[in-house]
Amino acid sequence: MLDIYMTRLHEFTVVLYALCVLLYFVDFLTSNRKANRIAFWLLAFVWALQTIFLILYMLKTGRFPVLTIFEGLYFYAWVLITLSLIINRLLRVDFIVFFTNVLGFIIMAIHTFAPMQYESNVMAQQLISELLLIHITVAILSYGAFSLSFVFSLLYLIQYDLLKQKKWGPRLLRIADLSKLDKMSFVLNVIGVPMLIISLILGVTWAYIKVPDMIWYDSKVIGSFIVLVIYSIYLYLKVGKGLTGNKLALWNFASFLIVLINFFLFGTLSSFHFWNA
Repeated sequence: MLDIYMTRLHEFTVVLYALCVLLYFVDFLTSNRKANRIAFWLLAFVWALQTIFLILYMLKTGRFPVLTIFEGLYFYAWVLITLSLIINRLLRVDFIVFFTNVLGFIIMAIHTFAPMQYESNVMAQQLISELLLIHITVAILSYGAFSLSFVFSLLYLIQYDLLKQKKWGPRLLRIADLSKLDKMSFVLNVIGVPMLIISLILGVTWAYIKVPDMIWYDSKVIGSFIVLVIYSIYLYLKVGKGLTGNKLALWNFASFLIVLINFFLFGTLSSFHFWNA
C-alpha cells in the first residue's frame, strides 16, 4: 500500500513539474515576473519532494542511488532541478532556466513511468496506461487553448473587416476591441504551446516504452511536430518580430487549420495512435 502512495506522489510531482515548465515558458516569452515567482516556488516544492524521495531511497538501500540507469536518471533529474533553482535565484537567465527544466521534466517523466523499475508487472502496465492518459489529456487541453485562440483571431478578422468598411452597428459594439482580441489570442497560444511540448514529451516517452519500434515518420507524429513548429513560429513573429494585427491573425487562423488536419485526418492515417494502451 505504501508503494502505491509513493507512486501516486511521484506522479503528482511530475504534474507539478509540468506546471512549472508551463509557467517558466510564460515568463520566458512575456517577462511575467509573477509567473516566474510562482514557478520558482512550485519548483522548490518539487525539489523538496525529490530530496525526500532521494533520502528515503538512500536509507532503504544503504547506498548512494547511482548504480543503475533508473537511479542515475532520478539523481540526474534532481541535479537539474537544483541547478535550475540556483540559476533562477542567482543569475536570472530565463532562457537557460526554461530549457533546463524542459530537460529535467523529460528525465523525470522517463524515470517515473518506465516499467522496468517496478517489481509488479500489473503496476508497471497501469503506470504506462496512466502515462498515455496524461499525454492525451494534455494534448487535448493544448488543442483547446489553440481553438479558443483561433476564435479570438476570427473575431479579430471580423472586427477588422467591419472597421475597414466602416460598418458601425450592434455587431461592432458586441465584439471586443482589436487590441484585446489580439492579446487574448496570444495568451492562449502561450498556454497551448508548452502544454503541447509537455504532451509530446510524454507521448514520446510512452511510445519509447510501449512501442519500441515506433515509426518516426508516422503521420500523427509528424503532424504533431508540425503543429508545434507553426505555433512556435507564431510566437516568434509576435515576440521576436513584434508582428501584430491582421497578418498575425491570419497566421493563427491558418495554424488552427493544421491542428484540425492533424487531429482528424492524420489521426486516422496513423499506424499506432488511438489503439489500446
